[in-house]
Parts: sequence; structure tokens; C-alpha cells
Amino acid sequence: MPVADWPTTETEAIAEQERLRPLVRPHGPGPATAGGPHDHLIAGVDVAYDDERDLVVAAAVVLDLGSLAVVEQTTAVDRIAFPYVPGLLAFRELPTVLHALDRLTHTPGTVVCDGYGLAHPRRLGLASHLGVLTGLRTIGVAKTPFTFDHRDPDAPRGSWTPLTDPATGEEVGRAVRTRAGVKPVFVSVGHRIGLAEAVDTTLALARAYRLPETTRHADALCRRTLAALQEGTSAN
Repeated sequence: MPVADWPTTETEAIAEQERLRPLVRPHGPGPATAGGPHDHLIAGVDVAYDDERDLVVAAAVVLDLGSLAVVEQTTAVDRIAFPYVPGLLAFRELPTVLHALDRLTHTPGTVVCDGYGLAHPRRLGLASHLGVLTGLRTIGVAKTPFTFDHRDPDAPRGSWTPLTDPATGEEVGRAVRTRAGVKPVFVSVGHRIGLAEAVDTTLALARAYRLPETTRHADALCRRTLAALQEGTSAN
């Protein structure tokens, strides 16, 4: 969707979520088994804000799934396109994330978002929204459970429990222990992948730390870019 056509009001944004929600494909293989030419390339995206200047910075970092080595990284800086409204953060962040992804010369097979996919009140968090707009396989890996319920997983790495909607009991994601004894992350399907496959992919990307390497690299690049922007220099 061109930024010129981007919703500008809460009513328009909710209507757009309702329109896009049926287009989400909540099933499919993970990158380790999909077998496509780009499936070994996993991108992480994240954003940071300069509220004083009304700017948002987005970073996209592509890693090799096997080695977790950085293959490519890009950034984009835009004016903030939408006000802060819980449940509508995609409209605030996605235009700049899309700009960063467009600057990549490598096409990732999967994008991991620092946020939610189907674990969203209207089942269209940023990861699902991004997947529908781009056609890419996407996963949401969040630091908090948003408004959903869960029990703590067992202590060993790889343990998980369902993340459920308290109103319906529907499983919308999983609380996943990526490090033994460390608080879990919250994984949900974005687009073109199943929940079990999304969990497996998250664990493959989080070998040494709580968060996936995709998220860690994208977050660090956002912070560097924002600091450089504020200092009037370039981080790339």
C-alpha cells in the first residue's frame, strides 16, 4: 500500500485491519524445511523513535539461518505516519519498515518482527500485516504477552505454554522459554507459517540469548542509527 493511501484515523485503520485479516495464511513450513532459494535468509526488523523531531527509524538486518552471520543490513528514516494507539502500532511503524526492507539487495525468506502477529485483538498485529502486504513469511516474537493469558513454561529451554485469548480461549501464540530459567518470549504466527514452525524458528535464532539474533541485531542497528541521526552523522 503506498504511504499516500495509508490510513490516517483510528476508524480507517481498524477497517483496514478487518479487510486484511482474512488474507492471513496461518499455516506453512518453517524456513529450515521450506527449501526455497531464499529460505536460509532471515531478516529481523525493528524501529526506534525520535519523538522531538517526529521521526521513526527502521532497521532491517538479514542473517544466514545456519551460521547466524549478518549478510546485509539497511535502515530508513521517515516522519511518523500515525499517532500512538494500542493495537494499531503497525500503522505507525510499517511504512518505514517497508522502506528499510525495500533497500535490501538480498530477498529474505522470512521476516521476524519485534511484536505480534495473530496475538492481536483483531488477529492482525504488525507481523501479520507485514506478511500480507509483502507476501513474505513472517513471525511475531514479542517481549510481553499484550492482553493475553499464559502460564509460565517449565524452566528448560524449548518449553512452552499456550498464549490464549481470555474471552474465547483461542490459542493465539505460545510463551516460549528460549533460555533455561529466563523469562519467556511470546511467539505468534505472522503469515505463511504454522505456530509450531514459528516456535522452532525462534529457538533456532535464539541460541545464546533470550531474544532471536534477528531482533538483537535490528534493535542494535536502530539504536546506532538513531544516535547518529541525533548527532547529525550516519551510522552506516
